[in-house]
Amino acid sequence: MRRPPLSPILVLGLGILAVSAASIMIRFAQQEAPSLVIAAWRLSVAALVLTPFAIIRRRQEIGAMSRSDLRLAIFSGIFLVIHFATWITSLAYTSVASSVILVTTSPLWVALLSPLVLKEKLSRQMAAGLVMALLGGFLVGLSDVCTLSGEGAACPAIGDFVRGKAFWGDLLALIGAFAAAGYLMIGRKLRVKISTLSYITLVYGAAAAGLVLLTILFGQNLFGYSKAAYLWMIGLALIPQLIGHTSYNFALAYLPAAYVSLTILGEPIGSSMLAFILLDEQVTLLKALGAALILVGIFIGSRADQSKLDNPN
Repeated sequence: MRRPPLSPILVLGLGILAVSAASIMIRFAQQEAPSLVIAAWRLSVAALVLTPFAIIRRRQEIGAMSRSDLRLAIFSGIFLVIHFATWITSLAYTSVASSVILVTTSPLWVALLSPLVLKEKLSRQMAAGLVMALLGGFLVGLSDVCTLSGEGAACPAIGDFVRGKAFWGDLLALIGAFAAAGYLMIGRKLRVKISTLSYITLVYGAAAAGLVLLTILFGQNLFGYSKAAYLWMIGLALIPQLIGHTSYNFALAYLPAAYVSLTILGEPIGSSMLAFILLDEQVTLLKALGAALILVGIFIGSRADQSKLDNPN
C-alpha cells in the first residue's frame, strides 16, 4: 500500500464539509430546474473542469489502462448516474429527513458486500462503528419529523411514510443508496491502480454523458433557467462534487471502502450546521444525540484501520 501524500482522514473531513452543502444547494436549484437537469449540470461542469488537466497530466496513464479497467470506470459512472438521478429526484417527492435516512444506508450495503466483492474483511470494530453511525444518521433524519421531550418521542404514524409521493421518494432514495455502494466499491478496486485525476475524469465524464442522455430521453431542457439556478448547479459541481466526491475517491486508494462509506455519515452533521447558519434551522436534542453517535461511530471505525495508515507497506 502506498504512503498517502496527505492524511486520508483529514481529506475525508474536508470532503464531508463540502458534500454537506449539497442538499441546501439542490433545494435552491429545484425551485426552477428539474432534478435530472441539476444532476446533469453537476456532473457535466465537473467533467469539463477536469478534462484539460487529465489530458495534460494523465494522458499516458489513461491510454495505458486495460479494457477491463476502462469498463469498470464506465460502470462506476453508471452507478453514479443512478445515484444522483434517484437521490436528487427523491428530494422533490419526500422530505429531506426521509431521503437522507435511506440514502445514507449505503455504508451498510458496502460493509455487507465488501467481503464478497473486494475480499476486505469486516472487523468487529468496523462493524460496531458502522452500526453506531447508522443509528446516529437515522436519529438525525428523524429529528426533522419527530420531537423528543420528557414524555418521550412523538413521531407520525408509519403509514404516513409509505403513502403517495413520499413513498416513491423514499424508494428512489433507497435505490440511490444501492447505487452509491456500487460506486464506492468499484472506486476502491480501481483507485489502487490509477491516480485520482484519471479515475474521476473518466467516471464523472461517463456519469455526465449518462445524465445528459437521460434528460433528453425524458424531454427536459438543459437551458433556459435563471442565472441563480445556474449558479447553484455550478456550485454543486465545484464544491460537493469536485471537492467532496474527489476527496472520497482520493481516500479510497488508502482506506477500505467500508470505512470511507462510513465517514460519509458525517454529512448530516455538516448539513445541520449549514442549515443552522443559512436557514436558521435549530439543532434539536434528537439531532444532537444522532450527531454524537455518528462521531463516536466514525472514531471507532477509524481506530480499526489506523494500523494500515501507520504501516502502509
